[in-house]
Amino acid sequence: MDTLYIVIPAYNESENIKRTIEEWCPVVEKHNGGGASRLVIINDGSRDDTYEIALAECETHPLLTVLTKPNGGHGSTVLYGYRYALENGADYIFQTDSDGQTDPAEFEKFWQIREGYDAIFGNRTSRGDGFSRAVVEKVLCAVLWTYFHVSVPDANAPFRLMKTDYVA
Repeated sequence: MDTLYIVIPAYNESENIKRTIEEWCPVVEKHNGGGASRLVIINDGSRDDTYEIALAECETHPLLTVLTKPNGGHGSTVLYGYRYALENGADYIFQTDSDGQTDPAEFEKFWQIREGYDAIFGNRTSRGDGFSRAVVEKVLCAVLWTYFHVSVPDANAPFRLMKTDYVA
């Protein structure tokens, strides 16, 4: 039975974090790995009460783990979550964001084809994170094309399922 760790970084998400947990907990419960799977929220030094809200949800969601760390940015927080999953025996790591731009209903398609790939990356067809982030995304995609001749529609897609061997 495969163990799944869903890794979600969170920074100042007090408005979204409870909804995010409620949306993603059923996914980890369905793929519970004999009780070893986890939904892992990593608080990245939020200045609001994201951590406290998430921690309170542990009372009603037994597969929820809430971690906190000093603010270091999105990338370091994601890597923190990956390391935690690797150290705790995950077979698969799924990463998404806490801002509600991804749909948990789409996870099942990834899970059904997981054995055929080391990693599966999603693609957001519409983004809700503003003009400056869209520009950064376009530049990153251009760099990937220029240096690696790889066309990627969403280089920062926060919807990725990976075998832990791929991550390690």
